[in-house]
Amino acid sequence: MLIEFSVANFRSFKDRATLSLEASPDDWLEDSHVVQTDPLRLLRTAAIYGANAGGKSNFLVAMASFRDLVKNSSKNLQLGDRIPVIPFRLHSETERAPSHFEAVFLHNGTRYRYGFEATAEAVTSEWLFSQRESIRETTLFTREGTRIEVGDTFREGKPVEKLTRPNALFLSVVAQFNGEVAGSIVNWMNQFRNISGLNDQATLGFTMLLMSDPQFAANYGPMILDLVKQADMGIEGLHRREASPEKLASIVPLGIPENIRAQILNSTGTGAFTVTSSHRKYGSDETPVGSVEFDFDSDESFGTQKFVALAGPFLHTLNEGSILFVDELEARLHPLLTKALVDLFNGPANRKNAQLIYATHDEGLLDPKRVRRDQVWFAEKDRKGASRLYCLDEFKGVRKEAKFSKEYLLGQFGGVPRLGNLEEVIQHVR
Repeated sequence: MLIEFSVANFRSFKDRATLSLEASPDDWLEDSHVVQTDPLRLLRTAAIYGANAGGKSNFLVAMASFRDLVKNSSKNLQLGDRIPVIPFRLHSETERAPSHFEAVFLHNGTRYRYGFEATAEAVTSEWLFSQRESIRETTLFTREGTRIEVGDTFREGKPVEKLTRPNALFLSVVAQFNGEVAGSIVNWMNQFRNISGLNDQATLGFTMLLMSDPQFAANYGPMILDLVKQADMGIEGLHRREASPEKLASIVPLGIPENIRAQILNSTGTGAFTVTSSHRKYGSDETPVGSVEFDFDSDESFGTQKFVALAGPFLHTLNEGSILFVDELEARLHPLLTKALVDLFNGPANRKNAQLIYATHDEGLLDPKRVRRDQVWFAEKDRKGASRLYCLDEFKGVRKEAKFSKEYLLGQFGGVPRLGNLEEVIQHVR
């Protein structure tokens, strides 16, 4: 499980920002929202609020970038390739300084702290520590520039110290050379799953894969369909079809070179597909007489498409006990559906202690019956363009049963737009 994640000098975050999933001593909603992993108490969900351009999405991008670099730096980046990090560019001291990433997590009964700093040209520092029963951390390895020091308990790293490129992470290299501990940690990083609430197509593809692939369909197909039925959308079935030539022609962009477009249209196994949904049909006496298939893209509402697209990643995360972070969770969904999805993680359905981190504007989720103060975070940008991250639990005097949503919209916690007088703009129109 994730304990905390930190980032600094990345996109809109100039100074170090840390999101912690370690629960406060408060016993509010203890049984449903907190996991006891002695001696830690960890939260199952965390929400990030904030104004548009406040930094919510950038924090989730930082988590995804951290994961991708750990997974891919040793195999996808060749010598001399640039590392895809973007420093805070609104200050002269940070635009050429390294970006900082660190995760603290619990894996196989051991607490790990892993992080690195990197510019676009090279990894400037990297570290991995473990802690099991002792109070002190054990150093597995540290790195400063090209100098890597490997601890006695990380012998798997010694043979590959000299084989690590400046733009590759040492942890990734050791994992690629079948290091047991490194490989296990990189596999844990694979549990960082991120989706955008505004891009349904890619997520829908994953959902339909779970429903149609023989490896997953027997387990996930009935669950996904049942979840959609419980959401009261009138859908009785979902079916993945290979795209027809006509449908494929509408998918492939017209702007690409004609010879390439023709090659795609004439090829087989493109992976293009369509989805149909079946609805019950009724006769004159109001009894069922069959079903009607709808084209999912054109006949179903955007909200229905969004919910079906989310069903796969949500159920897969719960079933795997992994970590899902979602941007714009509430987009196009009814507030009750959004609450129901979050409740899946804060309830008995979350038997494997999966975690959900989501960015949202939905103040309806700030219900003290559904959320603890230490689960609510705010991203806010200062006048110089730098984002900071802070927790509702840091505010003194906020009662655990208070109406967080009302106080948030009144600006008492920050993280809201500083609106000017929009009417003045209209007055200048002639």
